[in-house]
Amino acid sequence: MIAKKFALWLAQGLGIGLIPFIPGTFGSGLGFLWFLLIIASGNFAFFSAAVLLSFFVAVLCSEIAEKMLNQHDPNCIVIDEIIAIPICFLGWMAVDPTITGPMWFLTAGRWKITLAILFAFRVFDILKPWPVGRSQKLPGGWGVTVDDVLAGIYVAMLSGLLLGHH
Repeated sequence: MIAKKFALWLAQGLGIGLIPFIPGTFGSGLGFLWFLLIIASGNFAFFSAAVLLSFFVAVLCSEIAEKMLNQHDPNCIVIDEIIAIPICFLGWMAVDPTITGPMWFLTAGRWKITLAILFAFRVFDILKPWPVGRSQKLPGGWGVTVDDVLAGIYVAMLSGLLLGHH
C-alpha cells in the first residue's frame, strides 16, 4: 500500500496536482524545474535517459493513481505535464549549440523564448490537436501520459523550426 501511495503522490506532482485551480499549469512549472535538473548534467545521454525513464514512470504512476482515485485522467494527476516539459525544449536544444546549462534558458532574451515554449505547451495540451486528443483513448496510464508527450513533441518541432530560422 505504501508503494501505491507513493505512486499517487508522484502522479499528483508531489502534491502540486491538489492545488484547486490550474493544476496542469502548476504541474508544468514543476516540469520546468525537472527539465532544469536533468539538463544540468550537461550530458545529452543522461538527459535522454531521464526523459525516457520518466515517461515510463509517469505511465505506471498515472495508472495506479487512476485506479486509486477511481477516475479517468483526473485533473490532480500532473505527472504527465511534468515529464512532457523537457520534451518541449528538444527542438531548441537541437538547433542551438550554444546551450551551456540550466541557467542559459533564463538569461536575458532567452527567458522570453523559454516562457513562450511553456505557454505553447499549455496551448497544445489544452487544445489537443490531432492526434493528441485521440491518444487519450489509450488504456490506463498510456492515455494519461501520451497526449502530453505528443503535445511536447509538437512544441519541440515548432520551436526547432522557428528558432532554427531565427
